[in-house]
Amino acid sequence: MRVSVFIVLILVIAGCAPRYRDGYRETGMASWYGPGFHGKKTSNGETYDMHGQTAAHRTLPFGTRLRVTDIESGRDVEVRVNDRGPFISGRILDLSHGAAQALGTIGKGVTRVRIEVIELGLTDHQGIFWIQVG
Repeated sequence: MRVSVFIVLILVIAGCAPRYRDGYRETGMASWYGPGFHGKKTSNGETYDMHGQTAAHRTLPFGTRLRVTDIESGRDVEVRVNDRGPFISGRILDLSHGAAQALGTIGKGVTRVRIEVIELGLTDHQGIFWIQVG
């Protein structure tokens, strides 16, 4: 009985996982992060370069390329998801300092953006997932 409940639970969790595709769009608030994190490891293990064109998103796969458009100015920038965040309620994306600079949003700090998936990040482990139970 316990094994059956465990298998059903795993299937439910896997079925609830977000499913993204090329062209996926989302609108919301974005902020940027920079000097305090420069040179430290990102969630995907690479070293954060605040001057790069990267972003943090809560759930999009690492390596996903996004077009980020500042709704007010119409300016856009292409970024790659390499980190997790933002961890502030009401925000959908944290941009690297370089990406925020390209959008012209450094002075504002937070801006309303539309993100569009250009290409989903695919890894060698696409479709494989691990569950750690403690």
